[in-house]
Amino acid sequence: QVQLVESGGGLVQAGGSLRLSCAVSGRPFSSYAMGWFRQAPGKEREFVAFITRSGGSTYYADSVKGRFTISRDNAKNTVYLQMNSLKPEDTAIYFCAAIAGPMKINPHEYDYWGQGTQVTVSS
Repeated sequence: QVQLVESGGGLVQAGGSLRLSCAVSGRPFSSYAMGWFRQAPGKEREFVAFITRSGGSTYYADSVKGRFTISRDNAKNTVYLQMNSLKPEDTAIYFCAAIAGPMKINPHEYDYWGQGTQVTVSS
C-alpha cells in the first residue's frame, strides 16, 4: 500500500505563488510516476501535471503550462508542484497521485491518491 499526503495549499491573491508538496510512503517512491490533478466545485477532476519516475520528463495541461512546475526529490520521497502567476480559475482542491505505468491524463488510471489540499486564489 502507498500513502500520499499533500500539503502547502492555502489562500493567495491572483498573481501570487504557492508550492504544494506530496509526501509518499509505503513503497519505493522511485517505482512510481506521479501526477497532480485538481477538482473545482461542480467540475470533474482534471489533469494538471505529470513527472516520470526518474524526473527526467514532465508534462503539463495547457492551462498551466509556463506557470506551474512539477518536480520530485526521490531521496525525500516527495513530489512538488510550484505554482506561479496564479489565477482565480486555479482555485480547486489539488491532489497528487501515483501510477506504476506510463504517463496518463485520465485520473482513473492512477493507482493511489492523496486526500487533497485546497488552493484558493482571490481576485
